[in-house]
Amino acid sequence: MTTQTTRNTIMRLAVASACSWLAVAHAQQATPPTPAADAQPAAQTDTPPASPTEPEAKVENVVTVSGSRIAARGFSQPTPTTVLSAEDLAKNAKPNLFNAIAELPALQGSTGRTTSTNSTSSGIQGLSSLSLRGLGPIRTLTLLDGQRVVGANVTGVTDVSQFPQLLVKRVDVVTGGASASYGSDAIGGVVNFITDKKFEGFKANVEGGQTTYHDDKNGTLQAAWGKAFLDDRLHVTASVEYGREKGIDSPGFGEVGPNGRSWYKNPAYQVRPLSATNDGKPQYTFIEHAQQYQYAKYGLITNGPLQGTAFGVNGQPYKFNYGSGGVPTGTGAVTGCVNPFCVGGDLSGSVGAGTNLAMDLTRQVAYTRVGFDINPDHEIYFTANFGKVKSEFTPNPGAAKNANLTVQCDNPYLPASIAAACAANNITSFQYGTANGQFPESINVHPTREMRRLVLGADGHFPLFGNDWSYDAYVERGINFTDIIVHDMTLNNRYTAAIDAVRLADGSIACRSLTARAAGCVPMNIIGNVPVSAATWAYVAPEYGPQQHTRQQQDVGSFNLNGEAFKTWAGPINWATGAEWRRESYRVGGDPYGNGVSTDTPNDAKYPADPVLNPMNNWYAGNYHNASGTYNVREAYVEANLPVLKSDGWGEASLNLADRHTHYSTSGHVESWKLGATWKTGIDGLRLRAVTSQDVRAPNLSELYAAPVVVNAAVLYQGANVTIQQRTVGNTALRPEIARNKIFGIVLDRPSWAPGFSASLDYFDIKVGGVISTLNAQQEVDLCVAGNKEICNVMSLGNAVQTNNYVTVQSFNLASMRLKGYDLEAAYRLNLKDWNLPGRVTLRGLVTRNITFLTDSGVVGTIPSEGAGNNLGNTPRWKGLTSQSWDTDKYSLTLTERWISSGKYSNEFIECQTNCPVSTVIHPTIYDNHMKGAFYVDLGGTWKFSDKATAFFKVDNIGNVDPAAAPQTNLSYGINPALYDVVGRVYRVGMRYNF
Repeated sequence: MTTQTTRNTIMRLAVASACSWLAVAHAQQATPPTPAADAQPAAQTDTPPASPTEPEAKVENVVTVSGSRIAARGFSQPTPTTVLSAEDLAKNAKPNLFNAIAELPALQGSTGRTTSTNSTSSGIQGLSSLSLRGLGPIRTLTLLDGQRVVGANVTGVTDVSQFPQLLVKRVDVVTGGASASYGSDAIGGVVNFITDKKFEGFKANVEGGQTTYHDDKNGTLQAAWGKAFLDDRLHVTASVEYGREKGIDSPGFGEVGPNGRSWYKNPAYQVRPLSATNDGKPQYTFIEHAQQYQYAKYGLITNGPLQGTAFGVNGQPYKFNYGSGGVPTGTGAVTGCVNPFCVGGDLSGSVGAGTNLAMDLTRQVAYTRVGFDINPDHEIYFTANFGKVKSEFTPNPGAAKNANLTVQCDNPYLPASIAAACAANNITSFQYGTANGQFPESINVHPTREMRRLVLGADGHFPLFGNDWSYDAYVERGINFTDIIVHDMTLNNRYTAAIDAVRLADGSIACRSLTARAAGCVPMNIIGNVPVSAATWAYVAPEYGPQQHTRQQQDVGSFNLNGEAFKTWAGPINWATGAEWRRESYRVGGDPYGNGVSTDTPNDAKYPADPVLNPMNNWYAGNYHNASGTYNVREAYVEANLPVLKSDGWGEASLNLADRHTHYSTSGHVESWKLGATWKTGIDGLRLRAVTSQDVRAPNLSELYAAPVVVNAAVLYQGANVTIQQRTVGNTALRPEIARNKIFGIVLDRPSWAPGFSASLDYFDIKVGGVISTLNAQQEVDLCVAGNKEICNVMSLGNAVQTNNYVTVQSFNLASMRLKGYDLEAAYRLNLKDWNLPGRVTLRGLVTRNITFLTDSGVVGTIPSEGAGNNLGNTPRWKGLTSQSWDTDKYSLTLTERWISSGKYSNEFIECQTNCPVSTVIHPTIYDNHMKGAFYVDLGGTWKFSDKATAFFKVDNIGNVDPAAAPQTNLSYGINPALYDVVGRVYRVGMRYNF
């Protein structure tokens, strides 16, 4: 039986079951309703209470739980949901709620201000986005009050830093597929920020802090106000927030960590050629104090008879210290070293430590909600949200040139001794590498995201079928402007022209190229530590560097209805249904030098035409391109909770069914569905749950409409190298990713023999097919040769005229993912008054165990890679968060432990020291494949010194635990901020005021 047939059978059985129970309910309408006293508390979730220290919540008529669209009393959802209350978030005392939520074990792979600091063009710099299960932010749906929020970049990912955080009263984290309830992108789950819509009074929060290294100074100011008018019919709330985290600046070149962080030791891999691994020794070796031998800080001759000559102050030559006892061979290689690293020696040119550990980030947020009760049953409301997030960072100092420069021996900046050595060795030029340590400024990137979001809606309730039904409807327009401006970035061709200098007849020095000279070329001396003149710097790195300007818009219209259809002998049947229309669009523009500039006609005063430049891609990094695109979505869903059992001996059970039909303007129709069940057994406090679902992620704007880029390249085709035109574009033929989620769980919820204890254990199994991924040109050619007709359609090879050959590089639905694991959550609350002691004690723990995370790229010659336990990634085998709190009416203390298990650099490595097998591309050998984990301890406390004011403190990472070394093959970074704390011990103090 096929998967499709199986799914259809399941849905038919579910619908048949629903119809049967409707018939039973209709036949038994005379049955007395279940007494309210028998219902479960409405605030019940499927996980232990987030704030067990709080008094029991008042039971309301309906409660909306984020794992479902159904709002009902006594309904326990099958999809696990972890809840963080306002008190939980306050105890964490983070300047940005994103950081508190990202610590949850199920959140893996989130991006923040410590990630992507080595990137100029990733598009996620300074973006606070949440990722569940390591599936990436694009597969986690982040909502505000159950509503979508306009994306902060072209992948559609939201920026939590733009949310009104002081008014958040709880955050629901749904750790399971929720596409049938909420739509596209909820493959990993949903994170829903719930605000206090009827807040009254005034509250404020002021806090500040810094690290133990006296950097990353931060401050936060927040205020919120709310009041009811017109006999409690008009409700107005407003909040403003300002936060600044100043970041951790780059120390520049060399093996030096910022402000005394001595843990940075230039970690890297030494990688021997595959052909040399038949000697029984491993191919990979982890090293520290790695030294590139292809460049030095101020310049190094890297080939020929003068190899090993470096240049220092005022261009004076000296013998370079390679480390490892390395001796240059004159061929570009160095004995005792493995390309491209030696160990030790002159480490001054290393740029790995030049990346900011944390970005300088500023948040400015304003929010208001105005609600008017037309009558006691119906409200209309308006919300406006403005959020501006600015960040700044340095991805690396200088602009390293790895032995890829050619310096002519007649260059007038060369010392006389080197010119003479050229003549003596009968050479006219040599290869050269430099980190360009003499540059007056380091590259600095300035992303700014500004959101403007307006929502007009209505909600209320009305009688239907003799019961109370509720509705909510809204229209939304969200616009996000993203500007990325890069300063002190060099233009490659101008740099090349400027360093190729000659001496003219009048004794002056000029650029060798007459064309470049006529266009304003100013020569530059890269031989040693010689200051760069202002005129030279203005030519090589003009004031107006790479720029990208994006306007992204989201329009939404949504209507949802839910209520109790009628009661059966087993309990009420609850329904939810709704429809939504959504339109997503974007327009992005890059600067002319990056996107494309004419060489003969001026087109921009800031970026004048220059014959030296290429048609596009002129910057050292940050070549942004123009693009635009739009798509729309229409969808409708139905969800039902059907009680199927109510017995004194067997307990209570219910089914939860959902089905959603979605039509994308680009890819057509797709269906998502959910079938879940919960059973509150007859055993005291024991509940079982299970859910299976089909979830979807539609291709985003970037994947559909990626900016076109055309470059020349070469591929291997039918045994010959073929010159091609490589055309990189979006793919409007992409289909949605389809996921199958399965969750099985057991819950022990406050049994009578342990009334303060709750625990849950949930096993999850997620398969994602048709994963959208981008291949390189050679991989596409290989797949075409292997018989993939879809990919063959995007290329033309073997033409008689070689210039007609092309390969279109774009995204395809080729990859797949499979992950399995389980979540454990437990909490215990103890009131100490039973022992004549003050206060309450709360113990809580959350743990995620990743059993497997297989990714199959679909590329010829590869095998599925295992990501679970790969600590260079973001899915460790174990991730945990535990806390112990003591609370009184006046004081509180909270101790928190965060930990990740040790792992491997890669699960594909074969670890061996001697008698190693011959390495392969798929399974390389490595000397030591162990990467240590981390254990962090945090301490926080509060003192309520008046009825309205509370002082607090927080110390994160008390032990100042260093991050594990994360070796790379290019020494570009050396740490993994996706898993490890790279900032160090942090102190924060503050005050909260609530009137």
